[in-house]
Amino acid sequence: MLNRRRFLASASAAAALAALGIAPEAVAAGRIKMGSSEKFSFDTLIARARDMAKTPYNPHNKVPRDILDQIDYEAHGKIRFNTDYAPFVDGPGQFPLTFFHLGKFFLIPVHMYLLDGPGSAPTRAREILYNDNYFDMPADSPAHKLPAGSGFAGFRFQESRLADQQKKDWRNNDWVAFLGASYFRAIGDLYQYGLSARGIAIDVAEAGKKEEFPDFTHFFFEPSAPDSDTVVVYALLEGPSVTGAYRFTMRRAEGVTMEIDKSLFLRRDVARLGLAPATSMYWFSETVKGTGVDWRPEVHDSDGLAIWNGNGEHIWRPLNNPPHTTASAFADSGLRGFGLSQRDRDFDHYQDGVMYQRRPGLWVEPLENWGDGAVQLIEINTDDEIHDNIVAMWVPKAVATAGSNYRLRYRLYWQQDEPFPSPLARCVATRLGNGGQPGQPRPPNVRKFVVEFKGAPLEKLPFGTKPEVVLNTSRGSFSYIFAEPVPNGIAGHWRAQFDLAVDGEEPVDMRLFLRDKGEALTETWLFQYHPFKTSPVYG
Repeated sequence: MLNRRRFLASASAAAALAALGIAPEAVAAGRIKMGSSEKFSFDTLIARARDMAKTPYNPHNKVPRDILDQIDYEAHGKIRFNTDYAPFVDGPGQFPLTFFHLGKFFLIPVHMYLLDGPGSAPTRAREILYNDNYFDMPADSPAHKLPAGSGFAGFRFQESRLADQQKKDWRNNDWVAFLGASYFRAIGDLYQYGLSARGIAIDVAEAGKKEEFPDFTHFFFEPSAPDSDTVVVYALLEGPSVTGAYRFTMRRAEGVTMEIDKSLFLRRDVARLGLAPATSMYWFSETVKGTGVDWRPEVHDSDGLAIWNGNGEHIWRPLNNPPHTTASAFADSGLRGFGLSQRDRDFDHYQDGVMYQRRPGLWVEPLENWGDGAVQLIEINTDDEIHDNIVAMWVPKAVATAGSNYRLRYRLYWQQDEPFPSPLARCVATRLGNGGQPGQPRPPNVRKFVVEFKGAPLEKLPFGTKPEVVLNTSRGSFSYIFAEPVPNGIAGHWRAQFDLAVDGEEPVDMRLFLRDKGEALTETWLFQYHPFKTSPVYG
């Protein structure tokens, strides 16, 4: 652990804090408590994580649990960071830094450090020691009982740009937040939070194992250059199975872009090692919806998984709310990117004031060859929108054993659309219904599928030309297969229809795209159908 000492409100210390952008009045009052100055660099942080992996896990949680349990959802909601104490509020960067308080649902103390220079070279770090004076809270808040130096729960960067556009105080506007375990998220170009990313995923939905949630325990913040749109943050990760060192270079432009450089060290074997994971919520959409399940037409933060594989194929896999937890693997080598997307941007399809139509997508771009592995998609049954039930991640093919280490560089794009869209027409809707034909008896165990595509290649089809439907399935049989323009007057908007007859309850994996004269016109649609007769989702 880094050494800490009580801040002395001397003139030299005040000047040092002012240089880091802490408000002068807070410095002058002597109420900002800082630890002693320690050496820091990204290389030494990596070495620290490597050394920690050689020792048994010790969570080092010395914060009184009985006090944290009293800071429940209601009490935590009344605690707000006082922005008079925000680092960088008057300093060289344009993004003030504020902190989240510990509580019943945020138990692990996180330690925050300010750097006096770039962490890519040897510099100095000083910890901001927790004090309840930093927060506005009721006089009777149980948080007052926490000892000084307890730590924080997480942080966020505020911005004045968004506040100016929305005519709000910047103190109520933030563009990135790290809170809870290794979770973090950012707003996109539609100014809305949605899905989250994670530093790592350990044994998600792995049979016979409990999922592990490693924690970011230390953060280190670089001062930004004047008028910069970029912030750099370093993090130390620790859990029973893994340690890690991270560098986040985060740019606030039209959306948010993060370049991540991380080194991981395994303490013990991991059955399913999820790298660059994203987690989201999918309850239901126009694809399938149980009768009367909710008054809204759709509820989801993301509606599909997009993959650009090493062969150059663009894949769209609509999400499911399955009857039971499922894991799908899309094997690849030389992956170009993947992400969870919210393609449906029509408010009328949601009718909700929480603005699901504005939720950002999250795209992962490897910055080097990740070799052999698979994009894995975990889908968990949910009956409400409060649960994140979707995880997408890269899982290396090689077995993750104790003593293994990994160095990865990748870029995250938080924005409304994929940064590298396919030139082909893309899937815009998937719909299910009873199979058979109108006016005829509906056959049992038959489902009708309608898959819609829209894009330039379909617009360019010669008049009277109908594209070929290329369709495959893992089991079952197809009938009534055809393609036709969607009768809405929009050029290049087509749909493929087919019936699937299948017995039994095992999932069915299907693959479809449209082509003409041997050339693909659309991206590839993949879907997993769960033919459970008693499913509340499928009816």
